[in-house]
Amino acid sequence: LYVVFIANSVSCIDDNNFVTVKTLSGTTVRGQTLHVLNRDVHQFLNIPFAEPPVGDLRFAKPVPIKEPTKDVIDGTKPGNSCIQNLSPEMKQFIGDLQQSEDCLVLNVWTPSLETTGLKPVMFWIYGGAFSLGSIFQTDYNGSVLATNDVVFVAANYRVGELGFLYGAHESAPGNAGLYDQLLALKWIKDNIESFGGDPNQVTIFGESAGSMSVSAHLLSPLSKGLFKRAIMQSGSLMFNKDIPASDTVRALGKAKQWAQKLGCDPYDYEWLACLRSIADPNLFNQLPENGGLFQVNFPVFGTEFLPHIPQKAFNKKLYNYDVELIAGATKDEGPMLAILLYPILMNPEFNVTGLTNLVAEINDQLFRNVDVRKAVDYYLQGVDDRTDPVQLRLAFSQLYGDLLITCPAYRFARLFAANNSPSDNNNNNVWYYRWNYAPTGGPQFMDPKSLGFPDNTIVHGIDMGFTFGQPLLEPTLFTEKDYDFTIDIIKMWTDFAKFGNPSKDWPKLLDKTTGAIKVKDLTPDDTKTTRVLDNPFESTCDGVWDYYY
Repeated sequence: LYVVFIANSVSCIDDNNFVTVKTLSGTTVRGQTLHVLNRDVHQFLNIPFAEPPVGDLRFAKPVPIKEPTKDVIDGTKPGNSCIQNLSPEMKQFIGDLQQSEDCLVLNVWTPSLETTGLKPVMFWIYGGAFSLGSIFQTDYNGSVLATNDVVFVAANYRVGELGFLYGAHESAPGNAGLYDQLLALKWIKDNIESFGGDPNQVTIFGESAGSMSVSAHLLSPLSKGLFKRAIMQSGSLMFNKDIPASDTVRALGKAKQWAQKLGCDPYDYEWLACLRSIADPNLFNQLPENGGLFQVNFPVFGTEFLPHIPQKAFNKKLYNYDVELIAGATKDEGPMLAILLYPILMNPEFNVTGLTNLVAEINDQLFRNVDVRKAVDYYLQGVDDRTDPVQLRLAFSQLYGDLLITCPAYRFARLFAANNSPSDNNNNNVWYYRWNYAPTGGPQFMDPKSLGFPDNTIVHGIDMGFTFGQPLLEPTLFTEKDYDFTIDIIKMWTDFAKFGNPSKDWPKLLDKTTGAIKVKDLTPDDTKTTRVLDNPFESTCDGVWDYYY
């Protein structure tokens, strides 16, 4: 047994590789020391950071834990994931999670428990359309990142209606899931030194809805000062320049529809109390009527957490501009998402009329103010046979990926760079990438080729295995090329967290003097040359969609 004294906390490691940490807030957590890639990494799972959001706290902001438990928290085993509707197909991808409303916990992986030389912290926010996801997905094991001298933290947040229902009342302010993330960041500020982490060197990062969440924290006045750097992987909350994806009027209408559906009178003063009295939280889950595998939710603008849409926030300098940012997207964001959300695309009779109707449908449901005809005409330009449903499927997938993921990520980063001038010397500290590589080995959730997409299709989420080092943990399933590329990616991500610069040969997104746009093409460097693209979004995000943003 040996003991490490850390400021006001104490860590003990015994001969069975169990490690105990007493945090600055008085909580004692028991974890486990793992041997990962020839390094020791201390793992702590299932640490509560909020009171259970049940009863009167359903839909409410999370409440910090009032009194630290006198019992030692067992951080050696996974805990509950938040309530969500997992179809059999999604269970194959996410896993069969143990679910409960009592789910506000976090995981920590750290390479050191010493206070001398505190490590930078990387705070992960999972994706899943604000409807799915958990820190207990096996894909989100942070041990490999921790071997690169960073402390990795991931926190559960509420999803679906339990996480984003807006009740136009202080007890249901909307965006509860974002408030969960915010409280976890405050927990890091107060406690991470006990785990060897530097609370003043926090990088937040996430993918898909996690990336959108990162953009929310960059916009929110409530998140100011809680992180220094950010990485957005595939997405932001930037959509139409006049109408957000969700505002208080539309969100309240949706909430009242839920009340009626669940037997609560939406016109009764106590309608929120009625929703809180529902014993089975699973009743708040519902798969889309169109047969898609999950429902997309969006945070609510015009609220305390998100008072302004991105365009206005940038124009008025009402955002957290003193942050360094990496952002990017995969080359082909649309195919996987489009198929999972709109199974009609697999209909062998899918035609141009069906495509046009589907674009109009997604416009009415979410995007608003899209020029449907202009969009359809643009994405049908490359279709040589408009009777071929496979080519039409590809055209819609390209349109959907640009509108939902690619252009929001790029336009957000571009405006962030254009308005961000911490030193007023063109040093806008924004880097952008296009992910252009799929693993040549290993398991894949979806094979684009089997759905009729080209061999070089690089789908949404393909970057996750590399970000978390899966080829390093399971090298027999992958190729040497995958292995080496993973090392490169993790070094860029962790170097950014440590030093604020991902790579010497990665130019910044925007040169304010010339207006030039530079994007790094992330792909294995076989020729030992840097692949930099001159604005690959000129005809799409800055072209056909320019009026929209």
